[in-house]
Amino acid sequence: MNQSIPIHFPNDISLTIKREDLIHPFVSGNKFRKLKYNLLQAKVEKKETVLTFGGAFSNHIAAVAYAGKEQGFKTIGIIRGDELFEKIEENPTLRFAQENGMQFEFVSREDYRLKSEISFLGKLKNKYGDFYLVPEGGTNELAVKGCEEILTTEDITFDYVCCAVGTGGTISGLINSTSSNQKILGFPVLKGDFLTDEIRIFAKKDNWNLVSDYHFGGYGKINLELIEFINSFLEETKVPLDPIYTGKMVFGVIDLIHKNYFPAHSKILLIHTGGLQGIEGMNIKLKQKKLPILKTND
Repeated sequence: MNQSIPIHFPNDISLTIKREDLIHPFVSGNKFRKLKYNLLQAKVEKKETVLTFGGAFSNHIAAVAYAGKEQGFKTIGIIRGDELFEKIEENPTLRFAQENGMQFEFVSREDYRLKSEISFLGKLKNKYGDFYLVPEGGTNELAVKGCEEILTTEDITFDYVCCAVGTGGTISGLINSTSSNQKILGFPVLKGDFLTDEIRIFAKKDNWNLVSDYHFGGYGKINLELIEFINSFLEETKVPLDPIYTGKMVFGVIDLIHKNYFPAHSKILLIHTGGLQGIEGMNIKLKQKKLPILKTND
């Protein structure tokens, strides 16, 4: 669903947000898109178990757990941080995943870095049997195929399409489904320049650019300025933003508008990739740091 943003911007620039967060109550946004064809393939391969990787407050872990249960798969989550074993009840994301049938294996951060190694995956196969592997964040060719369905024919009128970038799957799908006159802007939520090469693996066009100035210190990092922005945006538009992905992207786009980055009369489409389940966990951290919490529509 596309929703116009009721904020007046200079130079007659208009913002519209595509509410991908509303397409499923528990498997929202790009996670729904990324899992769609992967779970279909798992059924084709007659796999009974889906195994994947993620961190403490991972949207991907929550989505795989629920989608797996919904479609009849056993799910296994390899979780970064062996100290989390005793903190499941304190962690809303892991608690949700466990309640939806996911079995966890907690590994040290050192071992987690081996998640793509054949020997590491071999040990998991020996332990859990034959499983369908979904990579961390869900990005692979089938995920990109799903993300190519985010844009529809009505979106061809937009000059710019903007999204947050984690592993590069969502922006790759958007790039592949745009028309040649559109520009795709990605806003990485991680530090570093490695994402360009990752995106080029899947993207079939060159009409895109990464804007790397709005990660707020790196993945999962947040400050008072971003908290206040997300809360005021909710108050003005009734649209909740997550602090890890979409909140940073929307902050960046609006900042660029005020810096005259976009030509006058530009029509900009923002992709809301979901992730709102992570707000509860982030608010636990914010309370510990004695910072204001993120508001919700609830």
